[in-house]
Amino acid sequence: MEAMKHTRCRWCNPKNELYIRYHDEEWGVPTFDDASLYELFILEPFQAGLSWETILNKRENFKRAFENYDMDKIAAFDSRKIEELLADASIIRNRRKIEAAIHNTGVFLQIQKEWGSFHAYIWHFTDNQVIREWDKVSSPLSDEITADLKRRGAKFIGTTIVYSYLQAIGIINSHEQECFLYPGISS
Repeated sequence: MEAMKHTRCRWCNPKNELYIRYHDEEWGVPTFDDASLYELFILEPFQAGLSWETILNKRENFKRAFENYDMDKIAAFDSRKIEELLADASIIRNRRKIEAAIHNTGVFLQIQKEWGSFHAYIWHFTDNQVIREWDKVSSPLSDEITADLKRRGAKFIGTTIVYSYLQAIGIINSHEQECFLYPGISS
């Protein structure tokens, strides 16, 4: 298989095709589409205490359970829907994370309303520039964004979750120097 010939970041499980595809095609790629930014905004907090691989393996289940990431539908989820999600063994069944996903949808929508788009908001923190760094789990940038999101009412969010989110959406490029996607290395 061609994909297996590349040297990738150490965290990428070479036995998981989903993980390889995520690493090669999504992770660290600058993302400006609000639908994509929203999906990861919802999924990243579910990773807390777990591996991203666990979330990635359940990604399609989350998409189904969360109404194809229809923000208006999710913002309207009620206690009955929360109980339904808690009974769904195909996703992460953590009440605090589920309730935060619903609540944070309102925060995301409010940011879109204020800034015109979520991407305008999230990318303004770096003046639309990609930051290159690795072997970190937080930074002054993730601290700043976390503080702003919390000020706006976001729940179950912290600097490590935000840092991981920034890596996922390409604001922070953390491909390791040995990785074929490290800036300057040609595949």
